Amino acid sequence: MPFDPQSLRYDDQGLIPAIAQDHRTGEVLMMAWMNAQSVVRTLETGKVTYWSRSRQAFWVKGETSGHAQKLVDFRVDCDRDCLLVVVDQTGPACHTNRRSCFYTAVRDGAEVELMQPEG
Repeated sequence: MPFDPQSLRYDDQGLIPAIAQDHRTGEVLMMAWMNAQSVVRTLETGKVTYWSRSRQAFWVKGETSGHAQKLVDFRVDCDRDCLLVVVDQTGPACHTNRRSCFYTAVRDGAEVELMQPEG
């Protein structure tokens, strides 16, 4: 069955959350938003393309930083309202220069940083 990006369940702003996961380690790297056109661009180019809510523009991950995400696999969850993009990540995924955006844990009621910025 052919994939139709319009079959996804977008929110009232036309967006769907996309979780990026490293294909080698399984590590969750980040979450960002996509719209139907960024889904199409990602699938057509193999370069993961998000929708930046702050800039109201397409955001090809790594286009300016060099920390690119090459698409390895594209998955849709059972409710069709969330995406998993399995990627080959170059450099850190987080804008804080950490490998993952999920670098803060809450343990015993306190925040603990699990990783420092790279470089």
